[in-house]
Amino acid sequence: MPGGWSGVAARCRRPAVQAAIDAIAWTCGLLIAALATNSASDLVVGPGNLVIVCAVTWTAVVLTGAVCGLYSGRYQAETGAELRAVLVSAGLTGLLLEGICQAGLPLVGDKPGVAGLAALVGVLAMIAVRAAVAAVLRRPRRPAPTAVKVIVFGAGSAGTQLVQRLVGQPGARYRPVALLDDDPGKRRLRICGIRVRGGRERLAEVAAETGATVMVIAIAGGCRDDRVIRELITLAESIDLITTVIPRVEELVAGPARIDDVRDPRITQLLGRDPIRLDLESAAGQFAGRRILVTGAGGSIGSELCRQLHRLGPASLVLLDRDESALHAIQLALHGRALLDSDEVVLADITDASRIHEIFAQTRPEIVFHTAAVKHLPLLERYPAEALKTNVIGTMNVLQAAAACGVRSFVNVSTDKAADPVSVLGTSKRITERLTAHMAGEYPGTWASVRFGNVLGSRGSLLGSLSAQIAAGGPVTVTHPQVARYFMTATEAVQLVLQAVAVGESGEALVLDMGDQVPIVDLVRRMAAAASRHVEIVFTGLRPGEKLSEDLLGKGEPDHRPRHPLVRQVPVPVLDAGEVTGIGHLTDPDEVRAALARLATAPGPEQSADQPPVLPGQPEKAEASR
Repeated sequence: MPGGWSGVAARCRRPAVQAAIDAIAWTCGLLIAALATNSASDLVVGPGNLVIVCAVTWTAVVLTGAVCGLYSGRYQAETGAELRAVLVSAGLTGLLLEGICQAGLPLVGDKPGVAGLAALVGVLAMIAVRAAVAAVLRRPRRPAPTAVKVIVFGAGSAGTQLVQRLVGQPGARYRPVALLDDDPGKRRLRICGIRVRGGRERLAEVAAETGATVMVIAIAGGCRDDRVIRELITLAESIDLITTVIPRVEELVAGPARIDDVRDPRITQLLGRDPIRLDLESAAGQFAGRRILVTGAGGSIGSELCRQLHRLGPASLVLLDRDESALHAIQLALHGRALLDSDEVVLADITDASRIHEIFAQTRPEIVFHTAAVKHLPLLERYPAEALKTNVIGTMNVLQAAAACGVRSFVNVSTDKAADPVSVLGTSKRITERLTAHMAGEYPGTWASVRFGNVLGSRGSLLGSLSAQIAAGGPVTVTHPQVARYFMTATEAVQLVLQAVAVGESGEALVLDMGDQVPIVDLVRRMAAAASRHVEIVFTGLRPGEKLSEDLLGKGEPDHRPRHPLVRQVPVPVLDAGEVTGIGHLTDPDEVRAALARLATAPGPEQSADQPPVLPGQPEKAEASR
């Protein structure tokens, strides 16, 4: 039989087939009720009358079922909502048939209780058929030959959905062999034949008995605690189990994530701290009904920012990028379609001043988030003119276009490498901070910058490179045994950007307290442990423009947190756009580096105006001493 029992069961869930099965169940119920009450002789038995009985009964059943939504796909199988609808439909059908009998058509005889018994038999048959179909569709399928045996931790709704999805999915990569849950009330529970074997204390024993090599943490809702997840990861690692985790409920609700999209949780856990949650309730009202424009909308930060802004109900959200594929991807993520034919999608390069002014004049944004930039440090060391062209001149173009159309808020995305910069990337982004601060003194509104650390999972990030090298079996290249970096999640980065509109003072740079820096060697070792393989680490030496460790604040910048305990607000010295215009013609790499370093450095209390700045590529004294 094509499709086997699953195909038959799937066809039984089609509305017409379901209605026919319900009608037959009720007809059988009438006959059984009449026989059980010895009133079968009261039924009309002639062939013609039998047709009338069936036609009336079937019409009543289908009509009441349709009214209750049983055939419209409104209810999930075997849920309380479906059960209530079946019971209401059965009650209405019984009343309708009884009314027809009272009108003179003896469908159920004239003895008391026949109609009620017929309704009972009918509703039991309806429920039984639905339960049988759901059981067939959920029966365990043959897993892939290479399926990994997993222990699912969490027997709540998330764990139940995950197990049902995995056992019912032919060729699934994971095969659940046991469930664990710390709730004693779930110790006798079985889900799709998989029973709860105890709490976390039995993890080692259950892993040995089942041969499982992976533990999936299936906690998605409000009970999800990062501390608990860290404890489970540590426990699993102590017995050589790989740990994966399902997406958070926010991702399941708002994004394309699915319950069986298990992923490695170590990347987030390597932050060494709980993810930071900024209070954005006050900021949310700043965006509803506003015209917003995002440059670099297809990038890692830009796209996540657009997703968050889209939910806040702006009057318009203009997505500007020079990468047409990236624009296609973000429009698809926002709307589920990507025809690229609406005014919200703008293909443009920020280095084209006249084009940027034209776009701003047409869209008249009230709030601008400037995330467009070139960011790969080694490439910019080799081609510093590209940093000048895009990061500096491009930002100046966007700033001037924004000022011309009277924006109320402008947020420039910078980097921690802008604090005491020694690289081309750092000096170019420091200049963007100073240019933004200059606009604060010339135009109304809020003009602020935000500094990011390394964003976990962003395109072209360090973690992507390490993952690829580990997947290939190594070796993994690290510049220095002591190199360390600040990390933050994309969610934290976007929260900081949005917070800048709410709490940022014009002319400031906002810096998130990201905890301690993470040693890259530790990061590599934990990622290699997750892949259950040993990889060789090769140290290649610091590259030009790189630091052993990053700084969040530059020399002389105060650790000032007036509005939020986790957000530093740093004043930025201004830089007139005229000084940038004066270096726009430079192309020689050495001249460009020197010019960027000069403009990035404002005279401070420890440096006179005629003291030469540190040039990009020169090691700092602290680093040289190492």
